Amino acid sequence: MARYRAIAADLAAKIRDGHYAPGEALPAQRELSAAYGVTLMTLRQALRELGAEGLIVQRPGKGTFVTPPHLAYELGSLRSFADDLREQGHEVRTIVVARAQRRVPAPIAARLRARETETGLRLERVRAFAGRRAIHQISWVRAPHADLLRDVDFTTTSLYAALADIGIVVARASETIRPDVLDADMARHLDEDEGAPVLVSDRITYGPDGTALVADRATILGSMMQITADRAATGLSLHWGAIPSQA
Repeated sequence: MARYRAIAADLAAKIRDGHYAPGEALPAQRELSAAYGVTLMTLRQALRELGAEGLIVQRPGKGTFVTPPHLAYELGSLRSFADDLREQGHEVRTIVVARAQRRVPAPIAARLRARETETGLRLERVRAFAGRRAIHQISWVRAPHADLLRDVDFTTTSLYAALADIGIVVARASETIRPDVLDADMARHLDEDEGAPVLVSDRITYGPDGTALVADRATILGSMMQITADRAATGLSLHWGAIPSQA
């Protein structure tokens, strides 16, 4: 395991065990790098990993802090695309493109903090609504949960619902959303031409003990979907919505 990942895993364990409490400042970066016997660059790589997981927040000029509970994304406010769209009255159709038990690729294993020899369920789906295929999604579910999902009909059952049905508790998710353009390979799955603007969502879903359960990547047509944020003094709620018709 790369040194920065080992440091990230150690700090994550200390956060989850309560050694560093929610909202508490971590030791200064120079202090941490000295304690682990690594360079500042390596230490900062580890902190980026923790930030991507939503375990810490960095405040310029003030330091690095364990994420307060109210700042963590909860899946009650970060639901599936289909649930958000159905609540707005859209009929959503799910097409399962492929599903297979396979060895987890190295980049996905790194995101899940899984062994590169581990196998998982690769689930590829397309979501269609308003007469267009608008969302392409690949989900990797790690073992041993993957083995219990072999017979689920994912055209009618969401992945989160399927996990709940086998007794898996989902506690939170960390999500990054970035703009991109549609490439030729992805364009064949969606009703849009190559080069069209898209949003790419990368999400890691975690259990109550901090174990990464699912890695998702969704490619969303920029012409079809938008993000709405409801901001309050104590938190943030995000949901996906169809772009209203301009007609």
